[in-house]
Amino acid sequence: MEARDSELEKELNATLQARSELGPEYESALIDSFLEKVDRRLDETLDRRVRRHLAEQQITVARGARSPQEPPLANFGERFGFGIISLVLAIPLSAIGVANAGIEGLAVAWLGIVGVNVAQVVRSRPSFRRSEERAKSDWED
Repeated sequence: MEARDSELEKELNATLQARSELGPEYESALIDSFLEKVDRRLDETLDRRVRRHLAEQQITVARGARSPQEPPLANFGERFGFGIISLVLAIPLSAIGVANAGIEGLAVAWLGIVGVNVAQVVRSRPSFRRSEERAKSDWED
């Protein structure tokens, strides 16, 4: 990793030297060029990490081990965020429903909100995902 850092440091020094030679009118082009190189370097690093992670998962599955299970609170943030967004959106939806259709509009708006949240919970339940995995494996055999 240190070799890559020294390469990046050389690129930065070259960019700074070019800026001092060319002047401030080329500054944005030089900065854009340097940032593209940094972005490319980050993409390469991320791709390498993703490939390594996928290879590790494939090796684990090929050895017959079970796929890694999510910890119980793995999707807590997703569920919590979804609930907060639902409640925030419930306010204007309730107002629109009441303004347009009275109490019936309010009931329809809240039934929709509850329905979306129930669908989210059902989708994220581990038992639901296990049944999907069983169905996939039945086709693969």
